[in-house]
Amino acid sequence: MTVREIKKDIYAVGAVDWERRLFDELIPLPQGTSYNAYLVRGSEKTVLLDTVDPRKEQELRDHLCELNVDKLDYIVAHHGEQDHSGAIPAILELYPEALVLTNAKGSVLLQDLLHIPAEKFRVVEDGETISLGDKTLQFIFTPWAHWPETMVTYLPEEKILFSCDFFSSHLATGNLFVQDEGEVCPAAKRFFAEIMMPFRAAIRNNLAKLANLEIQMIAPSHGPIYANPSFIRDAYRDWGDDAGVKNEAVIIYVSMHGSTEKMVAYLTDALLKRGVGVKPFRLSVTDTGELAAALVDAAALVVASPAVLAGPHPLVAYAASLAVALRPRIKYAAIIGSYGWGSKMVEQLSALLGSLKAELLAPVVIKGHPREEHLAALDDLADQIARRGTGTL
Repeated sequence: MTVREIKKDIYAVGAVDWERRLFDELIPLPQGTSYNAYLVRGSEKTVLLDTVDPRKEQELRDHLCELNVDKLDYIVAHHGEQDHSGAIPAILELYPEALVLTNAKGSVLLQDLLHIPAEKFRVVEDGETISLGDKTLQFIFTPWAHWPETMVTYLPEEKILFSCDFFSSHLATGNLFVQDEGEVCPAAKRFFAEIMMPFRAAIRNNLAKLANLEIQMIAPSHGPIYANPSFIRDAYRDWGDDAGVKNEAVIIYVSMHGSTEKMVAYLTDALLKRGVGVKPFRLSVTDTGELAAALVDAAALVVASPAVLAGPHPLVAYAASLAVALRPRIKYAAIIGSYGWGSKMVEQLSALLGSLKAELLAPVVIKGHPREEHLAALDDLADQIARRGTGTL
């Protein structure tokens, strides 16, 4: 991508990664991603806000060269992860006079992760401002959005918030600004689910901290810029509200010989008949990002598995572990499945799901292929989920 001007003397100088399909060796990227960095030229000083992933280092160098940046006073490091900070050492080689602006926790992290010498840092405090001449940078600490050192920068003269991972979306696009909220919102929701959801309490606190700022534009570190940011701020308030779940159930399952699949199909129909939204995910073909996004709104989680050596199928155990790690707003959980000669699935999955702090409903785990009495037990489970979802219990 080429350099693009956001406003006078404010430029997008990062890189789009069109072909990347996996992040942290864990998160699917079906639409690629971007590593956004921003250059702000003041009348007296020039600052680079974040850098890029090391694999895109040369693009950032080229962009700074294209803008004829002969002197760089500061590099703001909002967050220590290398997709933001990884090119800082290379930029410091180009501009040895530059200082890295970050908070105390960020300084320690970057010294450990990138071996940047301590003398290259200028530690800033929460709320501190630095003048660039005709422009001002205000640093606002937003811990656990999503690391402990994360902060954002506000440019009051232009009412721009440089928000780092806050409000980001893994979305490779040629558009500098959001053109279609309907396209960006699902990507932003996936990003929230995969990265921000475990830290909802901190997200709520940070949203409150930003509430009094007059923000006309949000420039995140991944995805396009929000020129009309109210919709993404409203979405974060909704997604972060622990009381905001919908009358929906997510079912994660594997079936080896058809028994568990029949149980899942029957429960899906039973829930739909009772007015409960259902999103089943066959884990052998599931995009875990789609699963994570579905968990944002769901009130119930059903874990369905055949027995493998008396325990749950490994894909089910993995997905249940992932759900626990993401700490969704789930209120109710249930275990269903089938076994042949013996099973410890309920004990093992119950211990795992206990970390969700959700009410664990009575399991429906059967021997062999489901009979009529087993389907009746699934009807009863559907009744329980429906009554709880509508608040009639």
